[in-house]
Amino acid sequence: MTHYDFTFHGAALTAFASGALYWAAERLLVVSDLHLGKSARMARRGGGLLPPYETRATLERLDADLEASGARRVICLGDSFDDLTAGTELAESDRLWLTRMMAGRDWVWIEGNHDPGPGTLGGSHLAQLQLGPLVFRHITEAAARGEVSGHYHPKARLAGQSRPCFLLSDPARLILPAYGAYTGGLPCSAPELGGLMGPGALAILTGRVVRAIPFSAAAQTSPRSSSFSR
Repeated sequence: MTHYDFTFHGAALTAFASGALYWAAERLLVVSDLHLGKSARMARRGGGLLPPYETRATLERLDADLEASGARRVICLGDSFDDLTAGTELAESDRLWLTRMMAGRDWVWIEGNHDPGPGTLGGSHLAQLQLGPLVFRHITEAAARGEVSGHYHPKARLAGQSRPCFLLSDPARLILPAYGAYTGGLPCSAPELGGLMGPGALAILTGRVVRAIPFSAAAQTSPRSSSFSR
């Protein structure tokens, strides 16, 4: 199965195998934590060198999801760029590609902790957005209800393989996986995630086959430590 349909706070949503979220009634595609320009940022700051292909790989995935879904609206849930400078250092071909995807669509950039301010690209730049019963922001809040967020890059282990996952605790919060290439992850066993998930919470694992399992099971099978850039 390449997607998983579910209802969250009264909204009928679909989790894609890629890590994108689709709200058909709104023709809305939601992605989080693209971290475009991560390899360039690491090189600029003297960190470890990564092959500079993550931006293109992420844009390819996003383009395919836009084409498949027919989305007319897009929300990027923060940390779209690995820092504010990365947004200005995109290769011209990547900038043109992204601009083409944005054309004719209502595109919203939510501020993240890596990119806390308006960028140079078009679209709307907001701290958060309320749309119908749902509110979209980068980092979950304690009193969340109908909240869609990102930031934590959740991962779960199944059959010995670690996979990015959505975390669903209806009606409080839905946490998206990191969409970008070269993004690490936080295992479901981490106390930061366990404290956010209520009874009956699910982990919706992405990958070739999308599968939902109880969050409690995901927390038990995930390793105790991992790394990602918050």
